[in-house]
Order: sequence, then structure tokens, then C-alpha cells
Amino acid sequence: MSSCLSLVRNALPMVFAIGLGPAWLPAQAGPVLDRIRSTGTVVLAHRESSVPFSFVGPDGQPVGYAVDLCLKLVEAVGKALSLPQVGTKFVQVTPSNRIAMIENNTADLECGSTTNNAERREKVAFTVPHYITGARYLVRANSPIDVLRDFSGRKLVSTKATTPLKAVTRANSEYMLGITLLEAPDHTRAVDMVASGEADGFVMDDVLLYGLAAGRPDPKAFKVVGKFLTIEPLAIMLPRNDPDFKRLVDAEMKRLIRSQEANAIYERWFQSPIPPSNRSLNLPMNYLLKDFWKYPTDQVPG
Repeated sequence: MSSCLSLVRNALPMVFAIGLGPAWLPAQAGPVLDRIRSTGTVVLAHRESSVPFSFVGPDGQPVGYAVDLCLKLVEAVGKALSLPQVGTKFVQVTPSNRIAMIENNTADLECGSTTNNAERREKVAFTVPHYITGARYLVRANSPIDVLRDFSGRKLVSTKATTPLKAVTRANSEYMLGITLLEAPDHTRAVDMVASGEADGFVMDDVLLYGLAAGRPDPKAFKVVGKFLTIEPLAIMLPRNDPDFKRLVDAEMKRLIRSQEANAIYERWFQSPIPPSNRSLNLPMNYLLKDFWKYPTDQVPG
């Protein structure tokens, strides 16, 4: 955590681009912008149940905090390319295939809750983080579990191909905790496993855990416990090695943050009632994100 805050406080404002518009686009733009100019459509990847970032709403349409941010990025792309109208096409992705869907150009942007880390940057690019969180544990309300070591001899589930699963696997081995680790195909299934007693807890980014619990018929049946196992800068993914597209996306994200439009979108999804439960998460912006957004950048530790 200290390294993340140190990076924020020592950042220099001069390294950040300000408000790039259509004039900076070269005559021959990169492959993503060429494709969008040709088709008039931006393909957005979304998740099924990453509440409140990216999920399928009651009407079957993708909604969420990251989805709203992506739609703002689509508007900026349309303006930069001087398109009279730019369409959007949504494609649903999972934790297992989300990186591949960006890497193989099936989608132009992934609007979800994906952690920006060094391993993933070998395959894809990320823009400025839209949330900074950490992995904690969802347990049943009557559970005596409070910290990671309390899972010794118990079952702990996480979602396949996620950074919290890797982190808890490493900790389990290093400290010989004797935890039985289980994999779920998605977040909803992991919560179901905790509810049914198949697992004693679910390790995932705490903001997702709060969102998942709030969406249950019985939200008070769960609680989130433990110290941060990881620090997770969540950001929208885009294809690697396409500097023109990335420059445009980064500039618009920074504009949204500096203009505080991003704050209004945050409040809509974290401090107001959200579907399908119409309950509010009541989560004010944490100090990690506030500090990071003082000097917004795509550069993150790890």
C-alpha cells in the first residue's frame, strides 16, 4: 500500500497529457482506430456479474460504473474520428477469456474490474485506473473467521484466473496455512458456494464483495472481513501496441477525472441505489483512489 501512495505523491504533473483532440490523430491511425473508422462501431467487452463495475441489468443490457466510463470513451473516439455517429457492440467476457478477447482484437475495450499488473501488460494495455481496491474475504454473517489464517483447515473459494486467487495460493503455500482452495467459474457461483456452505469464504476485491452481497436477497447473511491481501488498481483494458488509440483513451480518462465527470459516475454506482436490488453500496471514494486521481496516470506499481 505504501508503495502505491508513494508513487502517487511523487508523481510529476508534467508527465501527463492534457486534452488531446482530433488534431493529434495522424492521417494513418493505428489498427483499432482504422477499424472503428471503417465500421463506425466500437466493440465493448463486459462482465456478467461484476457489480457495480460491469454486469447484466434486469433488462438484459450491460450496465455499471466501468460501462458508463467506456461509453464516455466511445463518445471521445467518435469526436476524434469526426464520425457523425458511432455505434457500440457489446460482447460478454469471463475472468478466463477477457484478456484473450482484447489481445485477439475481438473487443476494443474491456469495461470491467480487471487489475492492471505487469504480467497482464505483456499481453494488453490499460488506461488510468478507475478504482483501487484490495482483496478481502466474504464469509457468512455468523462465521468466526476474521483474518486469512482463520481459514486454516477450511475451504476458501475464488474466481478462476483472478489476481486474488493467485495471491491466496501463494500465501497458502508460503505460510503453510493448510487451506483448501477452490475455483469458481464466476463471482456469482463463488457467493453461492459460501451461502450453501460449500466454501467457508470467498476471496476477491472487497468492492466486488460488497456489491455481490448487496445484490443478494439476504445481504445481511454475509460480511466482509480481513485486511487487504493485495492492492488492486482496476482499469479498462485495450489492445497493446496501438499508441494512437491508447493516447486518445488516456486523454479522455484524464479529462473525465479532472472535470469531475468521473466523480459523478462514481457516485451513481457506489452511493446511489443500483439494480437489480435497488440498494446502495454506500461506499464513498476511498483515499487510495482520491490520491491517485490527483495526478491521473496509467503508470501503476506491480
